[in-house]
Amino acid sequence: MADIRIGTTIRSTPEQEDASAGPSPADRRMLAVALTATFMGSFDLFVVNVATEALRADLRASDAALELVVSGYAFAYAAGLITGGRLGDRFGYRRTFVAGMVAFTVTSLLCGLAQGAGELVVARMTQGLSAAVMVPQVLSLVTARFPAAHRGRATGWNGAVAGLGSIAGQLLGGVLLQADAFGLGWRAVFLVNVPVGVVASIAAWRMLPGQLSGPRRQFDVPGALGVTATLALLLVPLSLGRDEGWPLWTWLCLAATAPVAWATWRWQRTLRARGGEPVLNPALFRNRPYLTLVAGLGAFQLYFGAYMFTLALLLQAGLGASPLTAGAVFVPQAVTFTTGSLLSGRLTARHGVRWPVAGGALVVAGLALAATQLTVSAGTITPWALTPALLVNGLGNGLLMPPIIGAALSRVTPGTAGSASGMLNTAQQASSALGVALLGTLFFTVSGDGLHRAPAGLTAVCAVSVGLVAVAAALMWTAGRWGQRSG
Repeated sequence: MADIRIGTTIRSTPEQEDASAGPSPADRRMLAVALTATFMGSFDLFVVNVATEALRADLRASDAALELVVSGYAFAYAAGLITGGRLGDRFGYRRTFVAGMVAFTVTSLLCGLAQGAGELVVARMTQGLSAAVMVPQVLSLVTARFPAAHRGRATGWNGAVAGLGSIAGQLLGGVLLQADAFGLGWRAVFLVNVPVGVVASIAAWRMLPGQLSGPRRQFDVPGALGVTATLALLLVPLSLGRDEGWPLWTWLCLAATAPVAWATWRWQRTLRARGGEPVLNPALFRNRPYLTLVAGLGAFQLYFGAYMFTLALLLQAGLGASPLTAGAVFVPQAVTFTTGSLLSGRLTARHGVRWPVAGGALVVAGLALAATQLTVSAGTITPWALTPALLVNGLGNGLLMPPIIGAALSRVTPGTAGSASGMLNTAQQASSALGVALLGTLFFTVSGDGLHRAPAGLTAVCAVSVGLVAVAAALMWTAGRWGQRSG
């Protein structure tokens, strides 16, 4: 096999695809429709951040309930992603995408109609599971339909849309709360998904290809439950332990994580040896470049999820910004993130891993600039003073994150696209939830009661994040060197 640049070539035969051919107009329309799932899944990860105080007042939600409303979606999303990817492989990407989109629309309606905190928590977790069914199909469709040479641009669009969804969640959430359309209050942040989901479901059924999937085999229920249990045993105690005072059950759950993960992995290997189709494809664990890039994406998301979460807390609780102002502060970062994401595929295709690594350097520079600003002006800083740091940070994020995803998917075959994208998405969301739990604890500890020292708390988060981003860039570089030496 000829030398390749990582992020631009897939290990497939000439008969499987013509790498020199561009995507057809139908494939471009397919991508546009599929990206609605990427946007909606990302949007709902962040939109609740600006509605927590309204939920507390209207539903009399406790602190623990509010945390579950925010983190329950992320946990269910992360826990179901690998299973969602395997469902696409077995039942077809279009059918699975539409089923997930319909379920997401229905559960969004249930969130908007919830009459109590408990109902909302349950609806949010089922909404997260619905997102886990539809979102993995996006990258699966890209891997299966797009020529390898154009896959980087498609994943760049996926990264750009995911970034826009995260920013829009906070900005549009603030707008909806401020406008209080039809007197809906916080319910509007969920009900806005309903008309979008209906239109997207119809468009997906008409425009997505219907015959793309892997071989249909019996679904691995024990494996799916084992993966979910492993993530639950890790993420639930880390998310709730601090507020609960770290009772015994949190430590027992953490101690059980390793043996449950080991038992799940043994079952996966046994099932594969018997000719079955496990939810975790063992072949992916023998693919060093792919695993390296999954680890790099995990390191990046440990920083990104925590940074977005703690920055939103700083702006609202620490600096007294309204939800609308807090959301607006993220707009400059969204612009540069989108720009970087759209450039990343083309630059990586031409120059290899140098540009993504340069993106990592820009992220570090943005974090350092923010930390300096927070330290020097801690007592007088305004929300908009962080704009220069956010501009640099956003551009670096856009240059670094999509190439990691594109490079990872370039190292798998179309037959494993569903399981590979599911595993990649799971690493992304689970790492984001883990980052919020770990670096969020650091932020709250340094910030103190009432978040009176919130600038110092975010400075501490920035310091740890510099190391995480450096690790992500180093892993991208390492995998890129392996890719260029392969032959």
